[in-house]
Amino acid sequence: MDDTYNGRFDTASKAVCDRLRRYLRLLPQDIKEQAQEIRLRVNRPVSICCANGVYFLNENGRLSCRLEEKGLCASREDMEETFRNVCSYSIYSHQNEIKNGFVTLSGGHRVGICGTAVIVGGAVNGLRDISSINIRIARQMYGCADGIMRTLGKRVSQGVLLAGTPSSGKTTILRDMARQLASGLCGNVRKVAVVDERGELAGTYQGVPQNDLGMSCDVLDGYPKGEGILQAIRSLSPEFIICDELGGFADVEAAAQGLNAGVGMIASIHAGSVQELLKRKQAVSLLETGAFASVVLLEGSREPGRVAGIYRAGDLLDQGIGAAASDSCRDVGGVYGVA
Repeated sequence: MDDTYNGRFDTASKAVCDRLRRYLRLLPQDIKEQAQEIRLRVNRPVSICCANGVYFLNENGRLSCRLEEKGLCASREDMEETFRNVCSYSIYSHQNEIKNGFVTLSGGHRVGICGTAVIVGGAVNGLRDISSINIRIARQMYGCADGIMRTLGKRVSQGVLLAGTPSSGKTTILRDMARQLASGLCGNVRKVAVVDERGELAGTYQGVPQNDLGMSCDVLDGYPKGEGILQAIRSLSPEFIICDELGGFADVEAAAQGLNAGVGMIASIHAGSVQELLKRKQAVSLLETGAFASVVLLEGSREPGRVAGIYRAGDLLDQGIGAAASDSCRDVGGVYGVA
């Protein structure tokens, strides 16, 4: 797989229908390098979301920061063809993903799908009349976790909770932390288990991870996080378990089990600030388990990958927001242009 920015963009854009994809192929290299998302909406202009703003394609293949009358719009037929491409022309085999609103492509690119819910027995059983498709471009950013790993040092083994908004770089940093630990770049080679419920961390395709997570990493692909954590503890004897987007109370219980098993937990959670993090009951419960000694807060989607602060979880819980001391981290992260 081509790990260059352009290669990742072009790989992700293969899911788009032929008519629109030929315009995407011709985009300038700097846009491909910055692109975080390719967004299609029925009868609306195709847009490319970057860290510095949103660009729209027109019928001449040019980009604009403004909506124009001659915008390149995705038709109903374009949406249907793209949806079939995303599902590799086997919609039934992706039914469980579709009802959860996303499909993961080879390479770890996640495709968000929006449409009309099909309700069966009071629960969402599928989607019809697809109206929006959002292709999030996965990046492999070697070294993007260097600053965090250097600042935390041995504290990494006591658990790290990475907090940030969508597109702030959480998944990309987790991916690099797994690679560094499982490759011995921070000392000895460590046994790492990645619970990859949405397929974004490893990008597993036909059993083979498409992203580099290190030489000593086991991937539990498609497992719900709670079940995957427990399965890893039972069968893989990991030193570290890494997973993305914790949130439910089942995840809290699984994190506590990991702590009791002596495993270092590294995970992410949605929160745009310390205040927002501590307003979420599940987040506070996660910190109260003791599984996460450190909380790393990212700046946000405008500066993906940049660290706003690193906090000791005990300070956040015991002293409150105002008194919680943050390690000086303005130079820890960088602006990586990743999602």
